[in-house]
Order: sequence, then structure tokens, then C-alpha cells
Amino acid sequence: MKSKYLMIGASVCAALFLFSGVMLYRQYADEKQSAEAFDNIAALVQDETPPADEPQESETPQPEQTAFEKYAAVYEQNSDFVGWISIEGTNIDYPVMQTVDNPNYYLKHSFEKTYSDYGVPYVDEACAVDQSNNIVIYGHHMKNKTMFSSLVNYANKAYFDEHPVIRFDTLFGFGEYRVIAAFSFDTNNETFRYNEYTDMNEEKFDEFISECMARSAYDTGYTAEYGDRLLTLSTCEYTHTNGRFVVVAKLISE
Repeated sequence: MKSKYLMIGASVCAALFLFSGVMLYRQYADEKQSAEAFDNIAALVQDETPPADEPQESETPQPEQTAFEKYAAVYEQNSDFVGWISIEGTNIDYPVMQTVDNPNYYLKHSFEKTYSDYGVPYVDEACAVDQSNNIVIYGHHMKNKTMFSSLVNYANKAYFDEHPVIRFDTLFGFGEYRVIAAFSFDTNNETFRYNEYTDMNEEKFDEFISECMARSAYDTGYTAEYGDRLLTLSTCEYTHTNGRFVVVAKLISE
């Protein structure tokens, strides 16, 4: 009888070991595939600066490159593409997607529309990137420090001092945003729904700014007023159950 139980136990252990191995391999493969895919997408971005060995004709001024021209090849690959987000000196340098009819599609899908735990940063379905005065973008907080994991570093003012500007280009234009607030958020115990403030009138705008400033981990020295355009980035944060970390920035140049 003992031998029977030992055999069953050994079989269970072997099955668990095999399952763990398969899961670890799948995670590794997903991580590798995700990194390679984003590198390939980045290579599609058309930089307006010609290579150093390419002759430049200074006699005839060339028109400035438009945002659509810069990202046209990316859009051609996937028409769900709406912009590109980057923060200099961090791992954040990704395409941004939006699927209004299937809002969370890119939570678990790659740019190529295959299943992926990494997903792709995506815009809230209530936002119109060329019209809304607050663009809300979601991204994963991955353990390997990719995707939006760097956002939680904004809990420290020293990090903000080193990375005060977020770049978010859309197909309609280029944009630089200055961070005005950063805060940890407990979704289970909050009534404030920061991600629902997208197309705001003056009253709602002032309310949103007041709520964000009250929660900010520190005073950035900057604020916003009605008429400004905002960018709100959201990722998971693990000091709370179902927590989020939120960074809010305002457009300073386009």
C-alpha cells in the first residue's frame, strides 16, 4: 500500500515539475518574443534625420516630417496603432494601441494580435487622441522591468527630477508632457475614478486636478488649468491589493 502511495506521490510531483517547466518556458518564450517584436516595430519608425553617410542637400530646404509620416509604416502594419510613448532614460519606448469596440484587447495581445502576457500599452476606449483633454493609457507592470514598470519609480521625487518629461506622439502630431502628479492608488478603497475623466468640462477638469494633487507623492512644482491637455498613465502597483500607480502630465509642446 505504501508503495502505491509513493508511486502516486511521485507521479504528482513529476506532473507538477513538468507543468512548472512548461510554464517557465512559456514565460521565457513570451518575454523573448515580446522584446524582439518591439525591436522590429521600433525599426519601422521613420526618423527624419538622415544617416551620417547620406549626403544632405542644404540648398533646398526640406519640409519638416509630419507625425503621420514618421509612424506611417507602423500604422500600416496594424491600424489599431494610435501613437508612440517614450520616457528618455527608461525602458518605456512603445507603440500605443486602441480598440474602442474591444477595450482591453491589448491587455493580453501583442502588436501582431497573438496572445501575450505582455500586451501593448493601450488607450482607454473613452478617449479620442486628437480631441480629449485627458488621454488615459494603460500598461503592464512586468517583473522583468519592461512595459510600464518604470512608472512606479515616480514615487520618488529624485526620479521625477531626472525624468520630468514624457513624450507621446500620435498620428496627428508630436507631443511632450511634463509630469505634474504621481500617486499610488488603492482601487478597492477609492471612490475617485481617475480613468473616467477623459472629456472634461471646466468643473470636472478642476476636480480631477484637485484629486490628483491631493494624492501626489510630492509637490512637483507644476499644475494644470482648464485648457491644458493631459496625459494619464496607469499601471499595477503592489503595495495595495488591486493597486495602481498613476502618473499625470500636461502637454507643454507639440
